[in-house]
Amino acid sequence: MNFKPLYDRIVVKRIEGETTSAGGIIIPDSAKEKPFSANVLAVGGGKLMDDGSLRTLEVKAGDTVLFGKYAGTEIKIDGEEHTILREDDVLGIVED
Repeated sequence: MNFKPLYDRIVVKRIEGETTSAGGIIIPDSAKEKPFSANVLAVGGGKLMDDGSLRTLEVKAGDTVLFGKYAGTEIKIDGEEHTILREDDVLGIVED
């Protein structure tokens, strides 16, 4: 299924965290925190401004972004977990 977000929304796939600690202890799934970084899969057409124009988004497909712990809406597309965020929920873009 193809999914195109509207306006200033973006679809991301969370980057899974480490499964072992620095000391080699395996972390169970119940103790893991949700990761705060994700790869951007799709972006909407732009943010709708008060005057009716569209402002292009800073985020683009392929970027790695950081966002707040409780930001976004969890969805399943083709059986895989994804998150829909507004561009305002993105804290920053990770650059190499």
